[in-house]
Amino acid sequence: MLNEQTTTSMIAEVLKAENLNAAYLAVKANDGAAGVDGMDIQRTKEHMLRHWETINTKLLEGRYKPAAVKAVEIPKPNGGIRVLGIPTITDRILQQGLLQVLTPVFEPEFSEHSYGFRPKRNAHDAVRAGQQYVKEGKSWVVDLDLKSFFDQVDHDRLMTFVGRKVKDKAVMKLIGSFLRAPMQQSDGSQQARRKGTPQGGPLSPMLANIYLNPLDKELERRRLSFVRYADDIAIFASSERAAKRILEGVIGWLAKNLGLEVNRQKSGTGACSQSALLGFRLYEDGQIGIAPKAIAKLKGKVRGHWEARQNKTSNQLRDQWQRYIRGWWAYFKLADRRREVHDLSGWIRRHMRKCFWLRWHGPKGRLRALRKLGVKGRGLGMAYCSRGAWALAKHVTIQQALKTRVLNRYGFILPWEFAKAGD
Repeated sequence: MLNEQTTTSMIAEVLKAENLNAAYLAVKANDGAAGVDGMDIQRTKEHMLRHWETINTKLLEGRYKPAAVKAVEIPKPNGGIRVLGIPTITDRILQQGLLQVLTPVFEPEFSEHSYGFRPKRNAHDAVRAGQQYVKEGKSWVVDLDLKSFFDQVDHDRLMTFVGRKVKDKAVMKLIGSFLRAPMQQSDGSQQARRKGTPQGGPLSPMLANIYLNPLDKELERRRLSFVRYADDIAIFASSERAAKRILEGVIGWLAKNLGLEVNRQKSGTGACSQSALLGFRLYEDGQIGIAPKAIAKLKGKVRGHWEARQNKTSNQLRDQWQRYIRGWWAYFKLADRRREVHDLSGWIRRHMRKCFWLRWHGPKGRLRALRKLGVKGRGLGMAYCSRGAWALAKHVTIQQALKTRVLNRYGFILPWEFAKAGD
């Protein structure tokens, strides 16, 4: 996308054509929304090519000023609202370029116990590590919830940590400018930021890992068994007494050394089977199950996906369902204990049948649909039944018309029913 630079400083490495072209492709692949400038990926590419000489000079001289980040509210899984800060696509490309250069610099410094947003590491690795601790007899868990972590990161501390490895002044200035970029609200007003690294830009996860790396090192120094995935932290102990002692000690250390507050209402200690790690539950025998909150969230999604009043064709409903449920199962099939999800199979299909019954729109449509599905004789009288859709979805005639084999044939699948043992 851009021409090669000739110098060998870190900022020049960021601005190399090969690096920025890879950054552009990564941002394009994510297919994210536009920032405050309203420019999509194609318009951004044209803009950067047209004005690259000016942008490049400002970056090399440390004078580049990022645009404001766009405030976007999204619901949290457990209630409440999380505010993302979405940079413009230009700034996302530059952040991604920085990330690609900084990753090999900081990766060797990070802890083996840190799994979030790192190359060749994922949430499953963190859960398996926790599983191993439980198998070793450390079945008490300290759950730490950092209160509004991404909003509370102290810029001065963070830049000190970054500066220990990065000596290029232009890179330091660029990182600082991304941290200080104002947040633009939906009404166009802008809010200055003096702390925090808002979620939404490619660089924020690495900056979070840099900021929490001293915590990892402290826990290692104390010889504690732990896993950290971004700001999700679980420490494993062999007794309730040890777990409580660890909790109080770490809370004090975080406040003193990182200026971070722990949400005591969401943090605590407990047996591993009563805790949750990244959506999973670890049992005392070392097996992995699916946490109750994850099951509850799945049920909420099922109700939404099979809401009859959606302006979608049956094929669109199928494709929407398959995208969601295949992705869900790709994550949760790590579980050894799957009874909770298998127990939902009939309930999910009942929602499917209820949805189709309502979408058949009255006696004539229902009669036509039932005939097409092979219902004959007295069974066709169901088309005129006035009972509620949820009750009818369990009726033997509807279950025969939309039997499991039929639903599977048309793509309305439950992937765990096709999973082999060990998958």
